[in-house]
Amino acid sequence: MPFFHAGPAPRHPGPRRGSLRDGLDLTPGMTVGLFGGSFNPAHDGHAHVAETALRRLGLDRVVWMVSPQNPLKSSAETASLEERMASARKVARLASTGPQMIISDVETRMGTRWTIDTLRALVDRHPGVHFVWLMGSDNLENFHRWRGWTDIMRLMPMAVIARPGSMLDSRNAPAAERFAASRVPPQEARLLAYMPAPAWTYLTAPLNPRSSSAIRAQLKARHQALNPPLRRIQRPGDVLPS
Repeated sequence: MPFFHAGPAPRHPGPRRGSLRDGLDLTPGMTVGLFGGSFNPAHDGHAHVAETALRRLGLDRVVWMVSPQNPLKSSAETASLEERMASARKVARLASTGPQMIISDVETRMGTRWTIDTLRALVDRHPGVHFVWLMGSDNLENFHRWRGWTDIMRLMPMAVIARPGSMLDSRNAPAAERFAASRVPPQEARLLAYMPAPAWTYLTAPLNPRSSSAIRAQLKARHQALNPPLRRIQRPGDVLPS
């Protein structure tokens, strides 16, 4: 299947414009968080961001948009799209609260590379859906380096979820300073999806320290421990190179 559903049935029956092309089952009136990333691999830190957004923003769904390849990251250590989709599905199944989550390869389906192009296409294909762009605070620090980042801010509301190690720095990130006047207090977060952009909020929650890079390092160390390099045993008569 192209995506994974977990949760109750949709609350908003109606026309599904665009669903045949992008694989998303969204209907007018829904509030939907868009959570993009490489998910290389997905981990409980990603679930923390998605679940916090579901609960604090009162969203109907969160779409995990698994990117074919993050333009800002090297492809050398990036697992295949299929592996990363499976990783995201596994993590999504651990979520036991909130509305439905969707794991999607929407960027591959639509042939978009940059986030701004993907978001514009989704807004055009799903009129009446109230989208919110989601990200961890670690990504906010470099958000000003994304292509069309100011256009993203002006296209749809954005929610930033605090992550360990970046909470203080990200509040002073260039994007946060540039759009300081558009910041929405956390107590109004449930209204964010209905606000005209630019509008963004910064949400704190019990922090989860896990990261994809840390998990990859752990897996690499475990692999090396289980598969030590072979050493040639010298036997009588062997001649060692000079």
